[in-house]
Amino acid sequence: MESLWIQSSLWLGLALLASLISIRMGISVALIEIFVGMLAGNWIGLPIEAWVNYLAGVGAILLTFLAGAEIDPAVVRKHFAASVGIGAGSFLAPFLGCLLWTRYLCHWSGPQAMIAGIALSTTSVAVTYSVMVETGYNQTEMGKIILAACFVTDLGTVLALGILFANYNGWLACFAIATAAAMWYLPRWVPKFFQRAGSRISEPETKFLLLVLFLLGGLANMAKTEAVLPAYLIGMVLAPYFLQERVLAHRMRVMSFTFLTPFYFLKAGSLVRFQTILASLGLIALLLALKMATKFIGVWPLTRKFDFRPLEGIYTTLMMSTGLTFGTISALYGLNNGIINAEQYTILVAVVIGSAVVPTLIAQRWFQPAAVPVEEEIADRRHGKATATPLAVPSQTKER
Repeated sequence: MESLWIQSSLWLGLALLASLISIRMGISVALIEIFVGMLAGNWIGLPIEAWVNYLAGVGAILLTFLAGAEIDPAVVRKHFAASVGIGAGSFLAPFLGCLLWTRYLCHWSGPQAMIAGIALSTTSVAVTYSVMVETGYNQTEMGKIILAACFVTDLGTVLALGILFANYNGWLACFAIATAAAMWYLPRWVPKFFQRAGSRISEPETKFLLLVLFLLGGLANMAKTEAVLPAYLIGMVLAPYFLQERVLAHRMRVMSFTFLTPFYFLKAGSLVRFQTILASLGLIALLLALKMATKFIGVWPLTRKFDFRPLEGIYTTLMMSTGLTFGTISALYGLNNGIINAEQYTILVAVVIGSAVVPTLIAQRWFQPAAVPVEEEIADRRHGKATATPLAVPSQTKER
């Protein structure tokens, strides 16, 4: 028992260290937790016991649910064609490109190449959302389209992971029926139930949501698919409620990021091996370049179609090239289920980490457009002033 508490203190100490570094450097805490996990896993050897795997699994489910709950349906409806088009292109082009490259040029097996295609097709909602808020683009038409497209891309990733590796039997039918029923009834029933239960210190709302997520996650595992799939879908259908009930969303976010997701990202980083990174540095750089190139193929032409200026189109494409959470989840799913080996896992996670950093730095350094908030755009229209573009992005840059 004593060793259990010592191990717990070690993991939480690393989580605290990652938080302090993240605050100091202004970088996504998830990325720092992966780096800290890598250092600890390679230098001191992190003990990964059954309880660590459980907490990491719960963290992944809650993180995926909260990501789905951030979707603003009004934004998706308003910019449906642009969001779905850019999001779909952002998923399909790198998925097919990376799948074919690893299958026929790297000679990975079919399932291994599929994991590579899924892991490298993602867009990081965490990184993109952080950048949008920091720069003020979340208040612009362009920023809202980017965020909506990110969710479409990640929905494609989650669905691909569930569909390609599901066990098509009776359990899959039960899982599909239960998930569809939950998606249909929960948006209607949850507001009434939560209103009756009220906001109590015993947190009945959070317990109910965890019950639903765990039950659907269990059915997903029996169907040989990933528990994050129903979590993302349930988060999506409950997004309108959570956009109104920010206090509940905040409480769940605090619980998740304080105690659960650090275990997931620290564990994901601890499984990366420095020797493999050094031995496969050329392949890692090549796959990172391939991901960015295929993102440009899938996204940039669509930004021109939807009237983005060239600068905004490049910036949007670079932000859609980022990856972190779902890329790591996909790679870890492949490792945990014996689809890919430890070397392939390290390669994929290294590419995912690189995609969280390199496109963001390039976009922020050389292609950052200025932003006029949507509210200012509306006010200008009321006073008869013309905005610079349909996306409310003027030619004058705004210092930040």
